[in-house]
Amino acid sequence: MKIALVHDYLNQYGGAERVLEALGELFPNAPIYTLIYDPKITDKFFPGKKIRASFLQKIPFIKSHHRFFPPLMPLAVEKFDLSDYDLVISDSAAFSKGVITKTETPHICYCHTPTRYAWDDSHKYIREFSMPFLAKLFVPVFMNYLRLWDREAAYRVDRFVSNSEFVAKRIEKYYKQHATVIYPPVDTKFFTPSYKPAEKYYLMVGRLLVYKRFDIAIEAFNNLELPLKIIGSGPELKKLRKIANWNIEFLGEIHSDKLREYYQNCQALIFPQEEDFGIVALEAMACGRPVIAYRGGGALESIKEGKTGVFFDNQGVSSLAEAVKNFDLSKFNPKIIREHALKFDKEIFKKKIKDFVEKTYYENRDRY
Repeated sequence: MKIALVHDYLNQYGGAERVLEALGELFPNAPIYTLIYDPKITDKFFPGKKIRASFLQKIPFIKSHHRFFPPLMPLAVEKFDLSDYDLVISDSAAFSKGVITKTETPHICYCHTPTRYAWDDSHKYIREFSMPFLAKLFVPVFMNYLRLWDREAAYRVDRFVSNSEFVAKRIEKYYKQHATVIYPPVDTKFFTPSYKPAEKYYLMVGRLLVYKRFDIAIEAFNNLELPLKIIGSGPELKKLRKIANWNIEFLGEIHSDKLREYYQNCQALIFPQEEDFGIVALEAMACGRPVIAYRGGGALESIKEGKTGVFFDNQGVSSLAEAVKNFDLSKFNPKIIREHALKFDKEIFKKKIKDFVEKTYYENRDRY
């Protein structure tokens, strides 16, 4: 069976790329089609993989400014020629589900979210995304086109897999399609506890994007005067640095052993966003550390209140600050937290995906 993997863009390494990495391990001969890629990412996390980029790869500066090029992305993804493959798997949070395949070629989409800025977050996106005023006037017109294209692209998918029940409901609402839930992979063989006493700092990990609400955490920890370490980079970095006090430390992009050490030694992971799922929360739990999370989104499916973390109810500074003030690490057992995270192990993900792919392929073959 010849399989092709399709991914939105490979210019960062986050939750979607962890899923793609696991898919690449499961189907080692499958090439990766993507709109754009950054060799620094692909060489490090996808060594030896055949990466096939769209014509957008040739545009100067697109690797660091891809958010300015959405109007070109539907065209670019539709130009991929996948006619030689028996099955296509798209790993999509936006455009890659829109690839065109032959009638008899099954297309499975592992969907991280219906395109966020086209649907439920569209008004917030227009308000918060930094662009010239005149450009903002044309955004609503483009959004209309994007919604129509995105809905049509969803009809090209034969089977949807979602990363959470939360996302499955959104797929049903916006695309009118059923999705099977298979939770994303966590590398529990790498993310392990040290069982040493925790240090005084709290931790945040992720892309510095508006919806991840690093601003709430920074303001809360400014008020509490407690140490907060932030791992990650992104377009919000300058704004966040301006509002941060002495107790906030920006560590930049960190991967591998050093990232694990920061998880192992923190008091807790701070998770103030409404996330589609949130792999970083489970990476912290795999290291035996609890999570202080906003009560919403995929966190409700990955965190067990009182056993692996605590929730705060309002996505605001005071609500998070109150949760941190009342947090008591001694009430949590690292072994219990670790055992919970093992349910999301990468090998479990790979087995479920493999079974789903084989079932879809043979069911489709019987139809033709």
